[in-house]
Amino acid sequence: MKFLDALAQQFTGKPIDWDELEQALIRADLGVGLTTRIINKLQEREAWSLLGISDVVKVARQEISKILPAETKPIQPAPGKPVVVLVVGVNGTGKTTSTAKLAHHLQVGAIAPNRPPKVLLAAADTFRAAAIEQLAIWAKRLGVEMISGQYGADPAALCYDAHESAAKNNADFLLCDTAGRLHTKTNLMGELQKVKRSLAKKDPNAPHEILLVVDATTGGNALSQAREFHQSLGLTGLIVTKLDGSGKGGIIVAIQDELKIPTRFVGTGEKIDDFEPFDARKFVAEMV
Repeated sequence: MKFLDALAQQFTGKPIDWDELEQALIRADLGVGLTTRIINKLQEREAWSLLGISDVVKVARQEISKILPAETKPIQPAPGKPVVVLVVGVNGTGKTTSTAKLAHHLQVGAIAPNRPPKVLLAAADTFRAAAIEQLAIWAKRLGVEMISGQYGADPAALCYDAHESAAKNNADFLLCDTAGRLHTKTNLMGELQKVKRSLAKKDPNAPHEILLVVDATTGGNALSQAREFHQSLGLTGLIVTKLDGSGKGGIIVAIQDELKIPTRFVGTGEKIDDFEPFDARKFVAEMV
């Protein structure tokens, strides 16, 4: 997550060039707004001509700390009904794997009354080849039940049936893995809205969480994805994948700054345990 390493290397031992600094901060995916604020803060200082990279990093840390929430909201069971999590995103971001990792996280980390938390998976990606089989492998490995249908089935109807099953079997969590879709395709986004409406028929507050999975390495494109998905669905958070060694991560700040969508979880590897709640303090401390 050392996403300002390249910037530090670029300016170590040399005076700050404002145009170069602006370009470097934008390349770090911090966004134009935050980049401007950082530069303005630096230029307000006395003797700004003597500034070095340590000053830049200090101000960047201060400004980023103002943006990121101090605490990450956990997902906990609700009395008498399943908590429904809709997992969405474009193709190739790692939605299905992230859904499985979240299921494992809830199994071991959530607090349920008098028993281990019970998780149910819904294979609502009915279009991608082998998507159902992939989630089924994870379900078997995790020891959780999975609701699935035929390829080409209506994902809204499947999620509706999955909610009935979750309620009947006293599941604490229902995680719906949806098909990847381009955020620019209106008809596909409309399909997700239908899934949302279908779940709301079973529980007016469902889905309780709508989490967008974004790939940290895609940079500014992740911000465009977040804008469109948020406008269509009303996102409650992000799952950010591929933070391990990518040198990326600034997009977490840009999305929070512009859209006020918090990063809830981060994926840092391929193993089932390479998944954890987002820690803003750790993120800021390790950005260089």
